[in-house]
Amino acid sequence: MMNPRKVILDCDPGHDDAISLILAAANDKLKIEAITTVAGNVEVDKTTLNALRVCDIIGLDVPVAEGSNRPMVNERQIAESIHGDSGLDGPNLPEVPSRKAIDQHAVDLIIEKVLASDGDITLVPTGPLTNIAMAMVKEPKIVPKIQEIVIMGGGTFGNWTPAAEFNIWVDAEAAKVVFESGVPLAVFGLDVTHQAQATAETIERFGKIDTKVAEFVVELLHFFKKTYKEVFDFDGAPIHDACTVAYLIDPSIFEMKHVRVDIETKGEFAYGMTCVDLLSVTGREPNAYYGVGLQQEKFWDLLAEALASYK
Repeated sequence: MMNPRKVILDCDPGHDDAISLILAAANDKLKIEAITTVAGNVEVDKTTLNALRVCDIIGLDVPVAEGSNRPMVNERQIAESIHGDSGLDGPNLPEVPSRKAIDQHAVDLIIEKVLASDGDITLVPTGPLTNIAMAMVKEPKIVPKIQEIVIMGGGTFGNWTPAAEFNIWVDAEAAKVVFESGVPLAVFGLDVTHQAQATAETIERFGKIDTKVAEFVVELLHFFKKTYKEVFDFDGAPIHDACTVAYLIDPSIFEMKHVRVDIETKGEFAYGMTCVDLLSVTGREPNAYYGVGLQQEKFWDLLAEALASYK
């Protein structure tokens, strides 16, 4: 058996971030080196608290480091309308988790871990890209040592503005740094993550799995599905962030295209847009593998197996 792939999960939990963490921790193809948090769905103190809560629920003991509390340039923006005031509204969560964040900034932990590695660490950011970009700017020596960056963000359409997806829109300057870094990228934007919608049938299936983690995920999904119906009139809750981890476990679940992706940082109406050159009209060198298709049955089977693996 091959050695597990080493990953740092950079996140802003967030319902779908929590499910992504649960999927990653359940699979022996991945080794979680650390969890780093960033302001995004809610403020960074809340995303850190939520990451620690999830670690408690699943019994995961890895370093958790709090990171950037605002974007590189702009003012902080959050998504309470989707994730609630806590960022994980729905389940009853303990106020004080048993674990604590380490006394090190996320950016410094990313730098330390990557520099000490054999070039075999993959970064998996599922929130704004602030921590990743700041690490690259602070210590450029990490850039050639990052194996791959697997990103949830972007799309050929937007969900926060007509042109921009939330994670990229929050910190487009950071996204520009990452997308122009030359590091191998796999990108899961709205084009593919909206295909991963947990419907009532999906939630019912998970509800039949007799584990406390499955019960927690069902409670998350009931709330998430409700807000997606209210805000976007969706019939299901897109589990955006879990697409990144599912890809690392089983790439065959996804159809990917090797394309050029550029980040718009100056447009009046298109700030934060990921300009995805699906038809190769620019002639610019491809810099990312971009998700366009998802095998839903395999995706949900993978998640169901993960939930059943917890005791």
